[in-house]
Amino acid sequence: MLTILLGLGLAPSVQAERLRDLATFAGVRDNALVGYGLVVGLDGTGDQTMQAPFTSQSLTNMLSQLGITVPSGTNMQLRNVAAVMVTADLPPFSQPGQRLDVVVSSVGNARSLRGGTLLMTPLKGADGDTYAIAQGNLLVGGVGAEAGGSSVQVNQQAGGRISGGAMVEREVPLDLGANGGVLDLQLKEADFGTAQRVVSAINNEFGWSVAAAQDGRTIQLRGPDNANDRVNFMARVENLDVTPMEASAKVVINSRTGAVVLNSAVTLHRAAVAHGNLSIVIDTAFQVSQPAPFGEGETVVVPDSDISVQQEEGALRLVEGRADLVDVVNALNALGATPADLMSILEALKAAGSLRADLEII
Repeated sequence: MLTILLGLGLAPSVQAERLRDLATFAGVRDNALVGYGLVVGLDGTGDQTMQAPFTSQSLTNMLSQLGITVPSGTNMQLRNVAAVMVTADLPPFSQPGQRLDVVVSSVGNARSLRGGTLLMTPLKGADGDTYAIAQGNLLVGGVGAEAGGSSVQVNQQAGGRISGGAMVEREVPLDLGANGGVLDLQLKEADFGTAQRVVSAINNEFGWSVAAAQDGRTIQLRGPDNANDRVNFMARVENLDVTPMEASAKVVINSRTGAVVLNSAVTLHRAAVAHGNLSIVIDTAFQVSQPAPFGEGETVVVPDSDISVQQEEGALRLVEGRADLVDVVNALNALGATPADLMSILEALKAAGSLRADLEII
């Protein structure tokens, strides 16, 4: 499995990147929006209101706002309505009238939202204020059919998207450079070495001390007071080429899929590893015991079980890779271990102090 990583050790470990890929300006970010609404027009695949009473309550409240009164105690057997949650991301600098894509997901027991229409749904931010209104026809990628007790389904049908389905009604206040033109540039990965290189690159670009590092993540910039000049200043900063520091050594193990990923900084100190597999095989054969003719016995089935234990030979192997990733991969591949065994070996190497990397299990 690790042979696919051999090519990584042949390429340069660190290359220059644009600063916009390494850092972002404080405050320039998306904001999450969420709302609760109703999807109508379904072809009998909506919520079963006996198990999802909130759908009927929501419809009753909506109808009352439209001047329609539903008599109390009415048992509405709705099949074409589904309660949904609507989510969207509000990009920075969004203005009223702009369109956003929304994701619509069923919260009840609707079998499908295919062909449905989302009714007007307010989308609120974390502060409880409404920033957008969503409405429109859903696009559902899944499809399914059933008949005679058999069914088939392709992809998922309980969610869909509406391209441009929400309209921004309110902007998020953001005043860049309000503190005398001071801007904060925040690295996506905190590193003191990278912060120092970013400060040097910015100051060299402008020819004077524009930037100063506050810590391993935040860099303070003294930008222009004029808004147009500030935009030009930020564009020049984002397009600078900076070579980040090499990432710290790390091994990532996905315990659910068995995937093992190593970066180029991983090294192995000298260690000896014994690896072998133990397998237990239980083979059961059933035989029939037949009594003699005219006997008083009964025919019975007698199980005959054969249990065998096999253990592969596991000789000690020397593993070491202190030069580059290729040596580490070759050393681990020499063990001939499966991905599951490899995860256990890496954990043991880490505990023994031979694996010089952080071990992260996801």
